[in-house]
Amino acid sequence: MNRALALMLLLTATPLAHPMAQEAQKPEMAKMTLKVGDVAPDFTLLSNEWKKVKLSDFRGQKNVFLAVYVLAFTGG
Repeated sequence: MNRALALMLLLTATPLAHPMAQEAQKPEMAKMTLKVGDVAPDFTLLSNEWKKVKLSDFRGQKNVFLAVYVLAFTGG
């Protein structure tokens, strides 16, 4: 009887624990909204020569173009 009760409690608690485990694994992301004319936040990326480049390195230049190639080094 005690084993059956414990098994029933375990089975009913399992679906409740699963969503909580997923919430704990989600990485925190900063929520930021920019409007036209706002200064973009500084960030660092790798250049095509594998050197670190910061957005602030280009401050004061007229135009900055950022190209992102999704899946550039994969077969997909």
